[in-house]
Amino acid sequence: MIVVTGAAGFIGSALLGELQRMGYGDLIAVDDFSIKAKSANYQNKKITQFVERSEFFDWLKDNAKRIQFIFHIGARTRTDEFDETVLQHLNVEYSQKMWQACVESNIPLIYASSAATYGDGTQGFSDEPSSLTSLKPLNPYGNSKHRFDLWVMEQKKAPPFWAGFKFFNVFGPNEYHKGRMASVVFHAYNQIKETGKVSLFRSHNENFADGAQERDFIYVKDVVSVMMHFLVHRKNSGLYNLGTGTCRTFEDLAKSVFGALDLLPEIDFVDMPMDIRDKYQYHTEANMERLVAAGYRIPFTPLEVAIDDYVKNYLNSMQYL
Repeated sequence: MIVVTGAAGFIGSALLGELQRMGYGDLIAVDDFSIKAKSANYQNKKITQFVERSEFFDWLKDNAKRIQFIFHIGARTRTDEFDETVLQHLNVEYSQKMWQACVESNIPLIYASSAATYGDGTQGFSDEPSSLTSLKPLNPYGNSKHRFDLWVMEQKKAPPFWAGFKFFNVFGPNEYHKGRMASVVFHAYNQIKETGKVSLFRSHNENFADGAQERDFIYVKDVVSVMMHFLVHRKNSGLYNLGTGTCRTFEDLAKSVFGALDLLPEIDFVDMPMDIRDKYQYHTEANMERLVAAGYRIPFTPLEVAIDDYVKNYLNSMQYL
């Protein structure tokens, strides 16, 4: 058995699709399946068993010996979530319980961290363990992920293999349910379809022009490729960045969406919402040296190529991975 938590969500469901395509059977999907907006992400997949998130650890007691690997992708991922109780329970305590269960049952584990742990980026984007304690996340979500990363580094006992991945700005198929938290690619596509233009945030930082805010955008297919690599090889446990190592501007992104639709760019700028303005990252760029050193050498998909694939093969027809 292979377990995927967050199985109804964006990255978890994309991973399930790839596991199925690669011939892995006995896939166990764990999530809160009451959220109907996510059901299309998994309804056409061959799932051996659906396990409710709240019942998983009871289920695990009876099935641990049959599990080959756990991908713990599930979390409360909203960057505008300010309920610390929810974040502590789902992103910290649930993950700690998962780690301990994998230690006790000798199960390899991959878990999802986040580039939100890097805060405003002034401490850089190095995933060297020695740099971890200096990071200052800008929002409660990033802080919850950071707390778990720090906790992991303190543990004297670990699963037989483990890897945590700091996801940067992931976009691609299966994010259709995410609403405000969906990628800028998804929102740009829909804005162009509805209005013929794209609205981007104005910069409220004198060091960045409007539209020149930078992100390390990574296609979900590349994220899944990295996780599959570590599922197969199970070497070099550790915490890793998962971006492309190259930052691009939101203007680059918007122009790429117009290009994929064979349209000339039309971009305007709007004020950033006040609730995120003082917690906004203006630049992210993953340092990928440790991941490459750990054995992952497959080139990442260039932004224009990834967006062209996403638009033409998925967004235009609402296809799923």
